[in-house]
Amino acid sequence: MGDPMARPLRIEYPNAVYHVTSHGNARNKIFISDQDRENFLFVLNAVIKKYSWLCHAYCLMDNHYHLVIFQDQTLFLHYSYMHIKR
Repeated sequence: MGDPMARPLRIEYPNAVYHVTSHGNARNKIFISDQDRENFLFVLNAVIKKYSWLCHAYCLMDNHYHLVIFQDQTLFLHYSYMHIKR
């Protein structure tokens, strides 16, 4: 097998809708309890307010999540996303 490759850089556009997802390593759970989900939504809400996102939809699964986010600025989408992944 070849060496693993990094994913391509995310291209950002002004006034765009993004599908953002994150998975647990080796399909491990990232949400163990309902409290984990509530904590995630608390952080997500803070990031939405801080970066002026509009969240059209979200789905929290045991081992991953999906967000449908509108951001009217091209700057800092990847930086704001890092706040959620902590």
